[in-house]
Amino acid sequence: MSACHGLDRRSFFKLAGGGIVVFVGLDPSALFSQDRQRIYPEDFNAYLLIGENGRVTVYSGKIEMGQGVMTSQAQMAAEELGVAFEAIDMVLGDTDKCPWDMGTFGSLTTRMFGPALRAAAAQARAVLMQLASAKLGVPKADLVVKDGVVWVAADPARRVSYGELSKGAKIARVVDEKAVLRAASEFQQMGRSPKRVDAPAKVTGGAKYTADIRLPGMLYARILRPPAHGATLSQLDTSAVGTLPGVTLVKRDDLVAVLHADPEAAAAALGRIKADWRMPEAQPDGESIFDHLVRSAAAPKEISPRGDLAAARANAARVFETTYRKGYVAHAPIEPHVALAEVRDGKATVWASTQTPFPARDQIAQALRFEPDKVRVITPFVGGGFGGKSSNRQAVEAAQLAQIAGQPVQVAWTRAEEFFYDAFDPAAVVKIASGLDPAGRISLWDYSVYAAGERGASLFYDIPNARVRSFGGSLYGPADARKSIHPFAVGPWRAPGANMNVFAVESQIDIMASAAGADPLEFRLRHLTDRRMRSVLLAAADAFGWKAAAAPSGRGFGLACSIDAGTYVATMAEVKVDPATGKVKVLRVVCAQDMGIVVNPDGAKMQMEGAITMGLGYTFTEELRFRGGEILDRNFETYDIPRFSWVPRIETVLVKNDEVAPQGGGEPAITPTGAVIANAVFDATGTRILRLPLTLERLRQAIAAKNAKSDAGAMYWPNGLEISPARFHELSIVSATA
Repeated sequence: MSACHGLDRRSFFKLAGGGIVVFVGLDPSALFSQDRQRIYPEDFNAYLLIGENGRVTVYSGKIEMGQGVMTSQAQMAAEELGVAFEAIDMVLGDTDKCPWDMGTFGSLTTRMFGPALRAAAAQARAVLMQLASAKLGVPKADLVVKDGVVWVAADPARRVSYGELSKGAKIARVVDEKAVLRAASEFQQMGRSPKRVDAPAKVTGGAKYTADIRLPGMLYARILRPPAHGATLSQLDTSAVGTLPGVTLVKRDDLVAVLHADPEAAAAALGRIKADWRMPEAQPDGESIFDHLVRSAAAPKEISPRGDLAAARANAARVFETTYRKGYVAHAPIEPHVALAEVRDGKATVWASTQTPFPARDQIAQALRFEPDKVRVITPFVGGGFGGKSSNRQAVEAAQLAQIAGQPVQVAWTRAEEFFYDAFDPAAVVKIASGLDPAGRISLWDYSVYAAGERGASLFYDIPNARVRSFGGSLYGPADARKSIHPFAVGPWRAPGANMNVFAVESQIDIMASAAGADPLEFRLRHLTDRRMRSVLLAAADAFGWKAAAAPSGRGFGLACSIDAGTYVATMAEVKVDPATGKVKVLRVVCAQDMGIVVNPDGAKMQMEGAITMGLGYTFTEELRFRGGEILDRNFETYDIPRFSWVPRIETVLVKNDEVAPQGGGEPAITPTGAVIANAVFDATGTRILRLPLTLERLRQAIAAKNAKSDAGAMYWPNGLEISPARFHELSIVSATA
């Protein structure tokens, strides 16, 4: 294993001590995602250590930020090793001990790293069976293993434990035989819901997050920040700081900071620095950003075009042209970015709240001009990330300051810094032209998304003439390329881009169902041959008690579905709308998922519930206020995230499908949330909202406009929703885009 990716085997043994260590080289097919993007280096190895006490330590480059992967990874390893779940110890996100990993995001842990971990454990079991065969003097085929004990099938008294096999030994094996994974019918550990590994520490308050760690001589840093993105420092006066007791002033390049053993004293010292800034020229704001994104878009990426769009448009009985919009959304984790760094004896150790410990290590090494093997990143529990802790500015800052000061330094961002330096979910625009043929079937689908990427935009409905175009590229591309059309950084945000795309897709499907006079569920099924999608739709309908009716029915029922991270989702919701105030109360949500083999059912349901709850934020209130590079929202008094009082009754349904390997669970359920509520609001009021979030003011104005036009006997033709004249007299839809 090369030094840039992790430890070599000899160094690992020094850290691990005695026991049986299994190094597993992955099959080349495991190195790439489905679109052939490399996700692991060629020399990736998975580490498993079987100690003489029978305990198994699993070293994983993934991190635990509340999603439960510490538990589910332990289950996968225990299953394939043939040991009890309770015998597994997990070490996560330590770059000196764990195998290289690109980071924890994208619902990749279970569906991408899971197969590698299971294969490593299965291959480790093969090594242990070889050792047991030699010790017991029988062929491997005559042996049985359970709970870490191997015995002769015909003579159970002849047995040996994994611990005994490793006792007094220091054995390394590089496995070269093909792993045979257990079938779902054989599972003992996977498919059940043991107590979470991290639960005792978290419920007792014993869990350590980065901000909880203290080192002797530690200093707290407060750093001078610009008032807006793009602002440059024109004049700096630090004279008032130099005489303050216990304060260390740092000025190096663009880094200006004060350090003190008391964090409040550091903050007070920072307040005495006088700085003048050159502000950038005026840029887009929250209203002009949408035209800017369309105007600035690069050439599109076209996805799976089929049929003849021009002929389909010409022959359509009804054509619907709609524009959807969504503003920027912050990650707003409860734990802001924090890092603690110590530089000593030519090596840096950094404790960081990060989703990407190995990239953090490399960034720190570059900033300090160290070799990567001279930097160790340790990731304690992370208090929420949602994609926002994929960058590591605070870790680099802490390491630089520790190197300069010669003492340990903690950098803990304030809430204002957290909002300022967030890599936001991007504002986005989607334009759709769709059409129905004379029989009421969808014959045309022309879809263009600007700035959100194509995740969630791929078409799973059966439409003969269709294309999807993505303007603005992926949210995972180079930061400079992404920022070129945005006034500040954007990046991954729980199911990045999919929330916007699913909102647009499923709203448009609902518009056509209403125009056709069809029940929303029946209309979708009419255009679906995908077995998995039909299955989750029917499962959700059964649990919800769906009764067929064309929208708007006045009931406040909504439906939306999506495919994300390999998981199929169907969500139904019931809402109550106060037309006078525009207030929407979500009464209940039913969500059905087919995520293949379910490793931990309770964990999967928790993720579904959490995703739906978080989705209420981008649906109703979360929209960043800004003026050019100036971030106007700096705390939760102006930026509303979901509250407990918002949470409806949530019912989750896991659709059994053991024919498919485990798929993603952290993000899929959030993707239809905006769409299902918008569709339910339309069913309740006849008002179609085309912009997220569905704020009180937008909905109240739209309902009032609808009522006024209806009283006057006139049709309200909404900005952003254009319907062919042939359909204009039949359809009464009101929308809000402002």
